[in-house]
Amino acid sequence: MKTTDEHLLRRLAPQVLGAVVRRYGDFGAAEDAVQEALTAAAFQWPRTGVPDDPRAWLVQVAARKLTDAVRSESARRRRETKAALETTPEEHVVPPPDEARVEEDDSLVLLFMCCHPALTRPSAIALTLRAVGGLTTAEIASAFLVPEATMAQRISRAKQSIKTSGIGFAMPPPEERSARLGAVLHVLYLVFNEGYAASSGAEHQRVDLSSEAIRLARAAYALLPDDGEVSGLLALMLLTDARRAARSGPNGEIVPLDEQDRSLWNQEAIAEGVRLVTDAMARGAAGSYLLQAAIAAVHDQAARADQTDWPQIVALYGLLMRMSDNPFVALSHAVAVAMVEGPARGLALLDGLERDRRIAGHYRLDAVRAHLLERSGNARAALPFYEAAAEKTASIPERNYLLLKIARLELES
Repeated sequence: MKTTDEHLLRRLAPQVLGAVVRRYGDFGAAEDAVQEALTAAAFQWPRTGVPDDPRAWLVQVAARKLTDAVRSESARRRRETKAALETTPEEHVVPPPDEARVEEDDSLVLLFMCCHPALTRPSAIALTLRAVGGLTTAEIASAFLVPEATMAQRISRAKQSIKTSGIGFAMPPPEERSARLGAVLHVLYLVFNEGYAASSGAEHQRVDLSSEAIRLARAAYALLPDDGEVSGLLALMLLTDARRAARSGPNGEIVPLDEQDRSLWNQEAIAEGVRLVTDAMARGAAGSYLLQAAIAAVHDQAARADQTDWPQIVALYGLLMRMSDNPFVALSHAVAVAMVEGPARGLALLDGLERDRRIAGHYRLDAVRAHLLERSGNARAALPFYEAAAEKTASIPERNYLLLKIARLELES
């Protein structure tokens, strides 16, 4: 199937699922039906062409699949009980959504539904990544560092919990919305990150995922424009995604930040992101997403890499570390400190991270150590850490980038 069609299907999937869940109410059955509709599109559209209204096509096909499933289940029950039903199966089948409903985008409602307090936080995040983010069960399992079978069971239980709890398909009232907002923003953050830098596979960037995360973040911002963390997350996405065109070379190879052609950066997105950060901070907001956005803004506002205000970035990371006990934030802080105080100081900070089980053994820790050793002039010591990072990463572009670093250092040494 053409890549453009794959991206279209991924973008439409949560919208179609939202429409079908709203009409039928059964989340689990609706997701199964939508997956069948997506599979049908993947086989049919390359031969017949994309329909004029692909979203309506998918909704109608999913509705028919769900209707068939209801009829099949009714027939099974008749066979098992050997009793006549008072009404025929057709009378139990809800008709497909009308055109007015098809045109409505329920993705944000679906997002809040998946983050219902009836679910545990890990289950809510996993289910939302699957239903709204479009990630596969294997990708979600990788993100949570658990076996795929374990994640499949977790998602299945989450869908069953939604079914048995009778959760309605509607935007929650303001007080309940606030309770779910943290999980909603975290899911959007994870979806964007997977799109911005794919954790596995041949693609460095998955624009369909990052674009969908930005679209949903915009919807959340339209709903809650005065929430500092909503503003911060949208700003972080815009400021980071603004560098997309410069992050890969002509053959898909990774181009690190300090080597990027900054004339390719999206200045409109940068201006919007900076404005969101400025406005939110003026209101006194200072959450973790907003601080990350402020760091991204400092990078984006530097005309050249050597003009980056690294002391300000160190200060912002210091605030972020007080707010969040995240080893990957500490890793980025170590890099920033190395840029201000020298690589030896950054390497000393990495020693403490080696004792943190959440990041110890992660390829990024090896890659950063190798980078700082190289910057300190000790290329020979950097080599085994580059090799370890290349062996551990599941991203092919990351591995290729690290292997090229290894080859270049071996030639120079």
